[in-house]
Amino acid sequence: MATGGNGNNGIIGQDVGGQGVIGRGMGRLEGPAKVTGSAAYVADLNPPGVLVGRCLRSPLPHARIVRIDAEEARSLPGVHAVLTGFDIPPQMVGRAIRDLPVLTRDVVRFVGQKVAAVAADTAEAAEQALLLIDVEYEELPGVYDIEQAIAPGAPVLHPDFNQYAGRPCDLDTPSNIASHQHYEMGDVEEGFRQADRVFEHTFTSSHQHQAYLEPHASLVEVDQAGHTDVWVNSKMPFQVRKQMAEGLELEESEIRLNPAPIGGDFGGKGSFMDTHIAHHLSQATGRPVRMVMDYIEEFQGGNPRHPSRITYKTGVKNDGTIIARKVTMYFNSGGYAAFKPSPLLTYGGLRAVGPYRVDNIEVDSYMVYSNLVPCGSLRAPGDPQTIFAAESQIDMIARELGIDPFDMRMQNLLLPGDMPASGHEWEDMQGEETLRQACQVGGYWSAKPAYGSEGGLAVGRGIAMAERHIGGGESRSLISVDTDGSVTLRTAVHDTGTGMYTILRQIVAEELGIEPGEVHLVQWTTDDTDFDTGVGGSRVTHVQGTATMMAAAQAKEKMAALASDLHGWSEEAIVFTGGSLQADGQSTTFAELASRAGGPIEADAHYRRTPHEVTAFVAQMAEVGVDTETGQVHILSFTTCHDVGTIINPLAHQGQVEGGFAQALGFSVMEELLHEEGRPTNVSLGDYKIPTSADMPELRTVLVHAEGGPGPYSSKAIGEHSVLTPAPAIANAIQDAIGVRVTQLPITAERVYRAMRGK
Repeated sequence: MATGGNGNNGIIGQDVGGQGVIGRGMGRLEGPAKVTGSAAYVADLNPPGVLVGRCLRSPLPHARIVRIDAEEARSLPGVHAVLTGFDIPPQMVGRAIRDLPVLTRDVVRFVGQKVAAVAADTAEAAEQALLLIDVEYEELPGVYDIEQAIAPGAPVLHPDFNQYAGRPCDLDTPSNIASHQHYEMGDVEEGFRQADRVFEHTFTSSHQHQAYLEPHASLVEVDQAGHTDVWVNSKMPFQVRKQMAEGLELEESEIRLNPAPIGGDFGGKGSFMDTHIAHHLSQATGRPVRMVMDYIEEFQGGNPRHPSRITYKTGVKNDGTIIARKVTMYFNSGGYAAFKPSPLLTYGGLRAVGPYRVDNIEVDSYMVYSNLVPCGSLRAPGDPQTIFAAESQIDMIARELGIDPFDMRMQNLLLPGDMPASGHEWEDMQGEETLRQACQVGGYWSAKPAYGSEGGLAVGRGIAMAERHIGGGESRSLISVDTDGSVTLRTAVHDTGTGMYTILRQIVAEELGIEPGEVHLVQWTTDDTDFDTGVGGSRVTHVQGTATMMAAAQAKEKMAALASDLHGWSEEAIVFTGGSLQADGQSTTFAELASRAGGPIEADAHYRRTPHEVTAFVAQMAEVGVDTETGQVHILSFTTCHDVGTIINPLAHQGQVEGGFAQALGFSVMEELLHEEGRPTNVSLGDYKIPTSADMPELRTVLVHAEGGPGPYSSKAIGEHSVLTPAPAIANAIQDAIGVRVTQLPITAERVYRAMRGK
């Protein structure tokens, strides 16, 4: 993949130099600790007596374990424990469905599955011990893609599925279908009968790894009383505590999750990973055990984005009106379903219809076991695969009918008062304006460069659009104003690298009239509060931000009441500024009020909300150049338009836009975890290519301001929106340029070349 170079990226529709705290574009207050190395990540923690834990992983994608001999490894100097599945209870673990053994005793179902674990004084001793563990396997036939997994007579990978805790349902007949979600509205077959034309196309996508800088890491210490302390780079500490308690047969009160910085997440760090094994090793040795995965292990045993095979059957009138859509989606789960947060295990179902009026809908979404790496969440899980298929087919139909793709979308877009497929009527819908602005700023209707004027490239433009909910959840914030005038915010949320801690401090600062840098932030352990949903689903600014704003407002109210009693001021006349309260030409400081109160002034707020009736739209336009000799695709420019409310920190907001686009660019044209007979072949960041700054094209960001959203100061979500539609926009632009359609992601030069030659 090549691009037009990193041009002058611009933001249209936002004054990034806001004067107040809210709306001020500011760098991350937690940034200096990270860039100077003073932030202690899990891999940096070295408590006294800490041991290094490592896992022996299966070299085969599907095999029965005949024999394990670990005696030679146990006798190695510096080795304190060697565990196999026979040395620990046979518990299954998982986020929703518990189908993954901590250490397998009988059958391995993917290359990289954990077979044994060691704890040693050094990483070198641990690695040497792994080499001395002798495992005899009996290879079994494998299934490596969706077609093989669902074929009649395919090997059933989980014959005991109906015994798994957390399963969505029982299977009447053993199969590789881990879950099936069905949704319908209207009568889809009648819709097809009423349609003038019916189109059917199938689209596929590949694995995509989150490619965070920091791999999975955990440190576990079990004390003599059996209490467990855990440090893990997970964005969902309360869920990890629950998963550990279930998998270790402990009470949640016996486990404490302690905060640690997270070096990138992108959806991939909501799981337990090595925590159960580290617990068993710590219990066996009586010492803390630290486990850090390397990147080979990440590619073999992480939880990447699901490959997919999605078929769209759409009935339309000759004027482009969509009458019916039937969608059949298959997602490749890999060897296990343990890393998926939902009991249904399926994703993308309600997003399958798109932001369009369709009276007749039928959607079937399947999760399928295979002998590949188990998959999990990656930024808007399930949506990029689904929207690639949905928005690609819209263009294909429009071109077949001789209708401009823009016009077809505008004709079918949901309008205020329309009922989307979710069944929940949305408020303040901005779909039309978002699409129009993306096309206007992107130059959709302007003349394209003539063939050859861009260095021998055929130039094309493509558009795509989508909507995504604003996540709900549960969170709590506590704000205290101490007798020295200091302000402290306490939260259980773990910042995954998005700058959330800066945004929370901006909210407190706005309410109390101080600077964000004056707000101290303390992270709670799981012992310090009852529950927090954690990071994910575009929820954090909405949920934790609202809890923080509520707590700040309560603190402000308490201080105003104290000042009113002390000075006889009208509370309505009090102004908060610079760490003091002012009225009637007088002032009193935070410190004075807290001292008068006899100690810290505290405000504690809890917020809980399901996903809101407000959604957020995104529309994007790609301009590409395709080398008709080689199939090489050059992304010349890209325009991304977002329906937004109040933007609390424009710099952080734009970081989410650009970061999401970069990941989507990789998903679209570059990233693919390759396998040969179930064995991953590009298990390093030297072979698994991700976009760099040199690959980023000229990026224009357009912001369409709406009435607002459910978050603080009427803010909306942004974290997952820019990742949704680059793939179909690029695919549509390629077809516009050369007249052929590529239906498989990533769209590499080889696939474009083959498509052109098969035209």
